Amino acid sequence: MRFLGNVMATIIGIFVFFMLFFFGIVLIGAIFGGESEGVTVKSNSVIELNLDNICNDYAGKYKDPWMEVFSKKKGIGFIDVINAIEAAKTDNDIKGISILNQDSSLGLAQSKELREALISFKKSGKFVMAYANNYTQRDYYLNSVANTIYLNPAGDLDFKGLSTEVMFFKDLQEKSGIKMEVIRHGKYKSAVEPFLENKMSDANREQTTALLNSVWSSVLADISESRNISIARLNEIATGLLARTPEMAKANKLIDNIAYEDVYHDAIKKELKVATDEDYNKVSLSDYAQKVTTTSVSADTDNQIAVIYAQGEIASGEGDVNTIGEGSMRRSLQEARKNKDIKAIVLRIDSPGGSALTSDLIWREIELTKKVKPVVVSMGNYAASGGYYIACNANTIFAEKNTITGSIGVFGVLPNFSRLSTKIGINTEQVMTNENANYSPFVPLNEKFKAVTLEGVERVYKTFITHVAEGRKMTVAQVDSIAQGRVWTGTEAKKIGLVDKIGNLNDALKEAASLVKIKTYSTQTFPEYEKNFSDLLAKLPFAKSKEALIKEELGEENYFILQQIKKVQLQKGIQARMPFEISIQ
Repeated sequence: MRFLGNVMATIIGIFVFFMLFFFGIVLIGAIFGGESEGVTVKSNSVIELNLDNICNDYAGKYKDPWMEVFSKKKGIGFIDVINAIEAAKTDNDIKGISILNQDSSLGLAQSKELREALISFKKSGKFVMAYANNYTQRDYYLNSVANTIYLNPAGDLDFKGLSTEVMFFKDLQEKSGIKMEVIRHGKYKSAVEPFLENKMSDANREQTTALLNSVWSSVLADISESRNISIARLNEIATGLLARTPEMAKANKLIDNIAYEDVYHDAIKKELKVATDEDYNKVSLSDYAQKVTTTSVSADTDNQIAVIYAQGEIASGEGDVNTIGEGSMRRSLQEARKNKDIKAIVLRIDSPGGSALTSDLIWREIELTKKVKPVVVSMGNYAASGGYYIACNANTIFAEKNTITGSIGVFGVLPNFSRLSTKIGINTEQVMTNENANYSPFVPLNEKFKAVTLEGVERVYKTFITHVAEGRKMTVAQVDSIAQGRVWTGTEAKKIGLVDKIGNLNDALKEAASLVKIKTYSTQTFPEYEKNFSDLLAKLPFAKSKEALIKEELGEENYFILQQIKKVQLQKGIQARMPFEISIQ
């Protein structure tokens, strides 16, 4: 036994040694490589706009120096992209931007903001050119801003209008015996509708149709302006699928040239006055954005505006770049509030909502902050339900036309397995000191417990609409009439008073500066997450969770269904969440 113990100790020691050696080498490379490496932009260069790994507005900062070492070069945020394009307008070394085989994960509101940045870039006298083997509808919307659009002769272009679909699980519940007991307020609060019905309600269909039509109108208006094609004609093209081949797309003026990629690069060389047998200078978007971030000079260190990013679902705990946590958000607001150099705050929201309690705690922190300095909200792709909850008391609210917002409503979901347990022969009995001491998912939901839970939902809903009424200077009745869980686009939200102005983050910053009467300022970004090194290790390939394996075995679509069921099961407490997950195709 001692021999085996010694062998095991030796094996473990060797393993630990190699692990420490590996991380030591990585750390040294990260530290010294990061210090010595710099991005040099040659004259007569073109930025290659690659957005493959960019979806969040904010890439994140960490208090733990180890986390900073390993995360600072992992990527850039969407706002870094916008800032880089703004800087490139006046950079004499940058002559143009190339959008090459773009396949982005940006939302429609982000795509619109990026289009506006590219339009501004073109107005500086520089070019934007685009090439793709295939254009998805989402990516064509972005690429349509280019001066010249190329498509591969063997490619295709997807331009057919918008659609979405909602899965319903009522029959699945009946067959499986697993039931989701739903307590909700709001006739449009359709996050839970799939567990109650087998088809879409009239109210849900009404709001979904209005939402898609509003988004589509905004998309068509932008493409119409860029391509000089009437909106009526664009609708005809979409309805008849009249751009499905390269030849049809060119005939209908959605693209300019049908050619292979080498021809596209030759066209860029011609713009740059570079010989066809020579290479032209390129710089990747991520490298250029890193350069802009590290070399930008603060306009005014005494006059700062804090930009606090709230992105992802709202939940308790610290939070991270994908989750709005109570810890990081409240700490960020407190730090910005107490910092005398920070004169105003812009809260950038991209969230479908989540925990009602956490939303209320963040709302309260904003309320306290407003008494000291103004808070302006900039909405990204989403600021719905809990996302709107944390926005409603801001001094000014900005949204993009395509932002999905509103969804002022709450619900609760209680999983119940009583029919399933009966089917498979499980009987559950309870012993309690008081009648309502416990809710068991293995016995039918009694009406008294349901009534008490509904009372809690109604209380949270009343608090929600009261906050909105106070923040938006409306009556509770006025808010209730446009609430009920209904979802609105930014365009619609402005008409009904949920949003003040249509604009992007830069517009929100200008508004914040105007409120405190400053002309020059620098920005300071938050949150700075309190994550430690062990959190980073958990994300490394050898420590990946089982989800990746499940996805590989089940496939993307089946894995998505599994995640929807799992997500509902994990929702605890009353939720202020978007009415349904909408994936616009």
